[in-house]
Amino acid sequence: MGSHLLSKSSFIRGIQCEKHLYLYKYHYDEMDELSEMQKAIFSRGTEVGRLAQNLFPGGIDLSPESHTDYDEAISKTYESLKSGKKILYEAAFQSDEVLSVADILLNDKSGLKIFEVKSSASVSDVYLIDAALQYWVIKKSGYEINDFSIIYINNQYVRKGELNLNQLFIFESVLQKILPLQKWVEENINRLKNVLMQDKIPEIDIGEHCYSPYLCGFYNYCRKHLPENSVFDLSGVHLSTKYEMYRSGIISLDEITDEINLPRSAKIQVDVFKNGKNLVDVDAIKNFLSDIKYPLYFMDFETFQPAIPMFDNSRPYMQIPFQYSLHYKKNKDSPLQHFEFLAEAKGDPRIPFIENLINDTKSDGDILVYNKSFEITRLKEIAEVFPQYKKHIEKIIKRIRDLIIPFQKKYYYTNEMKGSYSIKYVLPALVPELNYDNLPINEGGLASLTFESLYDEINPEVISGKRKQLIDYCKMDTLAMVKILEKLESIE
Repeated sequence: MGSHLLSKSSFIRGIQCEKHLYLYKYHYDEMDELSEMQKAIFSRGTEVGRLAQNLFPGGIDLSPESHTDYDEAISKTYESLKSGKKILYEAAFQSDEVLSVADILLNDKSGLKIFEVKSSASVSDVYLIDAALQYWVIKKSGYEINDFSIIYINNQYVRKGELNLNQLFIFESVLQKILPLQKWVEENINRLKNVLMQDKIPEIDIGEHCYSPYLCGFYNYCRKHLPENSVFDLSGVHLSTKYEMYRSGIISLDEITDEINLPRSAKIQVDVFKNGKNLVDVDAIKNFLSDIKYPLYFMDFETFQPAIPMFDNSRPYMQIPFQYSLHYKKNKDSPLQHFEFLAEAKGDPRIPFIENLINDTKSDGDILVYNKSFEITRLKEIAEVFPQYKKHIEKIIKRIRDLIIPFQKKYYYTNEMKGSYSIKYVLPALVPELNYDNLPINEGGLASLTFESLYDEINPEVISGKRKQLIDYCKMDTLAMVKILEKLESIE
């Protein structure tokens, strides 16, 4: 059989960009390092795929031991179908140097039924391309295909008791959508094979294609020529506008002239970059501060979003709060107090979370957060699911104030913020001695993954270490707010 030139994933890469395909095939070591979030997305897809196999119990798993060696899986698939095996998982086919692996295959006398499992909540165009390629390969391998369906997650499913797979998953036949794509698939297979036969990297510049359908794996590799503070760092500017400037030769922020029409936020960013002077709107900041009253809480939540709902009254990808940090000051000059909560990774964390939060915020005072829509939405979700806490939650919501406003509205802006009003940029710009760089967990997505992983962790030392990392991270978020507010209050 020999090795394949194209697979489902490499075909999608090639459709996105020929250069992406070529680099992936021959310059793999130049690929950007996968983030923990990207690894988690792949892992989640595997987890969902395995769960969906329970919809078709009793199948044979043909997964190869190595992802680089599919020859045995292809042979086993052939033998299994020849001997009349009914249900196959990870059935592998190869035709004309193109590999296809079907998540779930049903075999009956009249032909095959193929099921591709996705961890998303809808059928996208790229999934149809994926399915169309699989159909082409399996059909070219000599098999009749009766139907081809995509199985995806029903994000409206609310768990009640045992997981109901028939309600969790949605089946959608896409056969009639992929049949008209077969000629297009074959044409592009031939085109991409020719690309891989070239002896040099295709000369394709960066563009909007770098983001669709997925962020390119060589995103940073292809942007080595861009200077720091490029037009791509502009805040509030549409991506297509940034590329229009880039293609016209305007690459650095200092090349942007007054004739170029920019939104207010981006114009401020450019002006501050060019003149080197921080923007501080003293009157606007003082007006903002006048609405914040001591005693004062500084509050931050952490949540996780399991694809498969783990608890009663939760949906797929629902944000489940599991942790908060609270700093408290009775007045501007009083000592800082700290309260924290981190749920045990055993059962639903929402009730202990909200009960502790209600208790820890029972004293009077405004509650300051950074981007209040997040915390308010989570609180409303808890009130909806657990109405016994609704009145307490409504009182908390009325007290919430938002520290993001002076930075979102550019009352205060420095070049170090890089056009962003994220607290990860604002903090080091205002309080250089504080930052997230040395924290093992330094962003919310990683905190979410870390907590979710604790549900399967049995090593007490690992559990203790990860819990400490989570506490340190969430505490930094609220300490950051304390220091940022102090900076604003010091402005005269």
